[in-house]
Amino acid sequence: MSPFRRTTALLAAAGLAAAGLLASQASAAPVNPATLSASAITSTLSKDATIPGTAWQTDPNGRIIVSYDDTVTGAKLSKLTGVTKQFGDRVTLEKMSGKLTKYIAGGDAIYGGQYRCSLGFNVRSGSTYYFLTAGHCGNIASSWYSNSSKTTLLGTTSGSSFPGNDYAIVKYSTSYTNHPGTVDLYNGTSQDITSAGNASVGQAVKRSGSTTGVHSGTVQAVNATVNYAEGTVTGLIRTNVCAEGGDSGGALFAGSVALGLTSGGSGNCSSGGTTYFQPVTEALSRYGVSVY
Repeated sequence: MSPFRRTTALLAAAGLAAAGLLASQASAAPVNPATLSASAITSTLSKDATIPGTAWQTDPNGRIIVSYDDTVTGAKLSKLTGVTKQFGDRVTLEKMSGKLTKYIAGGDAIYGGQYRCSLGFNVRSGSTYYFLTAGHCGNIASSWYSNSSKTTLLGTTSGSSFPGNDYAIVKYSTSYTNHPGTVDLYNGTSQDITSAGNASVGQAVKRSGSTTGVHSGTVQAVNATVNYAEGTVTGLIRTNVCAEGGDSGGALFAGSVALGLTSGGSGNCSSGGTTYFQPVTEALSRYGVSVY
């Protein structure tokens, strides 16, 4: 909604010969993975393993979880395995089902260009009203409508950031005044949103999107990195909440607290999956707006 850092060099046990000056060669000692910081490991992953279809995050114990999808095979998988194995048990490699992708499709909800996305949260700055959605949605259209025939204008894209981040802001048209500060629960009711916060590992959350409605799960990691085919996005929330195409931009929340915007993931809501979210607080700060 959809992309980056300094590099740490890893020393191999290479001979450092001073031919003609020293009687023998000197060798650098191998680096012990246990002595490396999590940030040093992820910096190396960013340098050497930024492969579309991969993602990684650090768990509360400082262990790095590297995930890869069905598209990472052959030489790409060999490269990923080669990079990760040098860190021993500091890094765990796991397979994700399906393809890691941005969630965007044609259907119902907010329409821009040839695509459908989901509205995240209504926000405002003073008496000016906006809504947030995914950055990869904001990149594809300047005007957004509430219907597929594009006869009811919602507003125009005011800002968008993807890759790197995955958020966008759309300014409501003055002719469209129905924008309550709630999230649709797809059961005839809605959840009032009164504040925004940061997700925490283990937190129970819900996601609302125009394709699959509302689904629940838990936060598995924060500050995750995802390598989409279109670029890398960092600082994401990883969850076990499912999502599908068209859910992009939709709301991640816990009770009345806004947490994130649906970015992408793998799997589906029939068999389950992994979904990543852009933290909403970053978008609120960037655009100087607030939920209500």
